[in-house]
Amino acid sequence: MRKIIETAAQLPDILISWITPNVRQFRAGRMQLVWVLAVFVGALVALAAIAFRTAIGLIQWPWLRTTTELTMQAAANQPWWVILLAPAVGGLIVGWILHKFHPNQRAGAVADVIEARVHGGRGLPLGAGLWSALVTAISLGSGASAGREGPVVHLGATLGAAICRFFRLPDTSRRILIASAVASGVSASFNAPIAGVLFAHEVVLGHYAVSAFVPIVLASVMGTLLSRLWFGDVAAFVIPQYEITSYLEIPAFALLGLTCAAVAILFQFALIGTDWTARNITMPLWLRPVIGGLVVGTIGIFFPGILGVGYDATDMALKHELTITTMLSLLVVKAAATSITLASRFGGGIFSPSLYLGAMTGGAFGLIAASAFPEMASSHGLYAILGMGAVAAAVLGAPFSTTVIVFELTGGYALSIALLLAVSIATGLTQAVHGKSYFHWQLGMRGCFVNEGVHQVLSETVKVGEFMDPPPEAEEDRVFNPGEDGPYLHDTDTLESALKSFDSCGKASLPVVRKGDAGRIIGVARHVRGLRYFNAALIKATKEEHR
Repeated sequence: MRKIIETAAQLPDILISWITPNVRQFRAGRMQLVWVLAVFVGALVALAAIAFRTAIGLIQWPWLRTTTELTMQAAANQPWWVILLAPAVGGLIVGWILHKFHPNQRAGAVADVIEARVHGGRGLPLGAGLWSALVTAISLGSGASAGREGPVVHLGATLGAAICRFFRLPDTSRRILIASAVASGVSASFNAPIAGVLFAHEVVLGHYAVSAFVPIVLASVMGTLLSRLWFGDVAAFVIPQYEITSYLEIPAFALLGLTCAAVAILFQFALIGTDWTARNITMPLWLRPVIGGLVVGTIGIFFPGILGVGYDATDMALKHELTITTMLSLLVVKAAATSITLASRFGGGIFSPSLYLGAMTGGAFGLIAASAFPEMASSHGLYAILGMGAVAAAVLGAPFSTTVIVFELTGGYALSIALLLAVSIATGLTQAVHGKSYFHWQLGMRGCFVNEGVHQVLSETVKVGEFMDPPPEAEEDRVFNPGEDGPYLHDTDTLESALKSFDSCGKASLPVVRKGDAGRIIGVARHVRGLRYFNAALIKATKEEHR
């Protein structure tokens, strides 16, 4: 009995010793503040998404006479010269803004958000984010062929980053709050709260962590709530109830995944190739979107369904309202128009175009399957839904969130087996060919190889200036002669390049100088200290991903 009493007396101390470290860690990351800010950020981003979508409608009103996203019929009723000139005039305004005011001379996108996450939530200035939102609203409102979801993600992350700077949050909390802003942006754009949570984890954070789950969910709920209050609680595409006719169609679903992989691979090649071509053509920045607008406008005269985000054409494919010839034609011209749009420095994303291409691919595939096996094949509208998910997942490299987005966009979960099969095959084959998503390709063009693992990212982002020791105390010992005193490092060199220098020269330490001023030593970099710093950063990143 005495032992029981003694144990009971010690129980409070045991509980305190157990709980205290966890509470201390929670408070060290200022997570209590992050939870509160996540609600505020979710609401702010949702309002920004509503304003952004409204701005697109207002900009397109003068030439389409409608503020909705169902622009295909409105464009078909306009004179040909209006369709030709509207994207070009919009391109002229976009070019002028990029040349005169935008600090980066291009609109921001999802890749910028991922890059900011890599750098501890830094690199998203508020001014550039607002200019990017304006550029993209003008682009899409004037008929440029791109999506609005990626720009909303960038705008939301920019607002979240501004709040992080104001409250001086640590890097871990910055990343979580930026991901929360992204979740709200996706949720508000698609009316898809679950998909918003998954997208923030899968694409932006790059991992699933319990510590990030609560604030991301809070922001996603706020984004969905305000979006539904404004636009109503309706799915983006209202479609008939489709069902799988027979499980003997499983091979057809697998073949559809293979077909969608081919479309996603070719679409990504088109985006990359067009961008490479545009980069190698010398012309004034302001002129690029004008020429691109004229090309897109010319295509739009014959195929008005490619203008803007294209949700109405996607909706028609889901409802059996397009012929196979029309869908195959739109598949080709939409891919071309989107590639030209983005290469011409218009603002916009690739999510809506990917859904569009997937719907056309699936719809056409379904018609072919129905003609070959009329008694067995399901509706081609069902195949259009599956195609949407498969192509978008393959291009974005986000199979989980894209699958859920398709469920929430269409309001149906009965197609889960077929959708998962098509998505997995399309994503796997696209990964086998390209090795990375389109977002990661964009980052790779900037020298940021996120897809190669956290160790590679750290070796490329950690700079010598972060782990170097102070310079020698004596002023005469700080004088350096680059031509005679041997190898040296710059404070802006990456850890990877520094380790290569240590390996090549065999020295345990090297002097550090500034670029453009190599005559003065500003620090001393030591091989062992660099390795120790790298290991500490790697351990910290691993803990963050699993906490």
